[in-house]
Amino acid sequence: MALRHYTLDFNLSAPADCPSTVRGLQSIFQEQEMTETVHDTEGHGYLATFIGKNGRLVILRVHSQGLVTVDLQCCEGDNIAQVDNLLNALEKKLKSLLHGNIRRVKRLPALTRGAAVDRYWPTADGRLVEYDIDRVVYDEDSAYQNIKILHSQQFGNILILNGDVNLSESDLPYTQAIMGRGQENYAGKEVLILGGGDGGILAEAVKLKPKMITMVEIDQMVIDGCRTHMRKACGSVLDNLKGDCYQVLVEDCVPVLKKYVEEGKTFDYVINDLTAVPISTAPEEDSTWEFLQLILDLSIKVLRPTGKYFTQGNCANLTEALALYEEQLGRLSCPVDFSKEVVCVPSYMELWVFYTVWKK
Repeated sequence: MALRHYTLDFNLSAPADCPSTVRGLQSIFQEQEMTETVHDTEGHGYLATFIGKNGRLVILRVHSQGLVTVDLQCCEGDNIAQVDNLLNALEKKLKSLLHGNIRRVKRLPALTRGAAVDRYWPTADGRLVEYDIDRVVYDEDSAYQNIKILHSQQFGNILILNGDVNLSESDLPYTQAIMGRGQENYAGKEVLILGGGDGGILAEAVKLKPKMITMVEIDQMVIDGCRTHMRKACGSVLDNLKGDCYQVLVEDCVPVLKKYVEEGKTFDYVINDLTAVPISTAPEEDSTWEFLQLILDLSIKVLRPTGKYFTQGNCANLTEALALYEEQLGRLSCPVDFSKEVVCVPSYMELWVFYTVWKK
């Protein structure tokens, strides 16, 4: 079962006359055979619910501060034309009743709640985005995370890990940005990719004729899902864990990095595609900051003197979080310089910051 939730708002120049406003709407609800229940707001305006025989629910609120809101809920299978007619009637009547007092009228498309296919995902800076998702392609829980691949008519298949949009088949700008935007010469170089289980970076990197790419991804199920359902991003590189110029290690990257440090193994490029910069320093995110610091420090240790470290940051609007990350760059075991670039990632529907780090 799914529910459709409509909203209609009237911002007013002055508080509305509650009695006359409510009386003016009564005939509409009576025509709909809706039963009214008035609720005590303890002097804070007027609140009533109206319930119809078909299960429709209308919540009418006349706020004392100068706002009138109408919320209408109905089952997904309800007659959409009838629902629209009811909303149109309420909007027309309220415009007539409040005509000299209206500053703004806002009516939003329906929000579908509880549907089999979830179409709503938050951006990093807390805005809600509705995607044109029409089906679930893959939905599995691994030992590490929930893995979803959803199909978008606009972006193709989208990989979502633990509720976070990671990559769509249209997100080549993300991959290009985290590899240096075409300004680097990968030919004959040794490359280390941390994470990247969707295969997007690996697929682009092998085209550049490197000497060897080592990709370390902890979750085999991400690889399996993307191998089948994200082929516009990964091509055929995930069909085998070894190729002419690459190998995929299904392991935790931390012990692998520590082993490389002990062995003195180094790389020309390290690409960190593990996690975004946390949006705050709240206690629940302390462990993520510690993880980022550890990955940063180990990555710089396996980076050759002329090498470069690439990573994503976060949404460009999260300036405080990005500033905290840049502070971390000043606390590494050796001094580094960095540059950053802001790129529009299609399926993120927001500007995203990417970092390039190198040893001084």
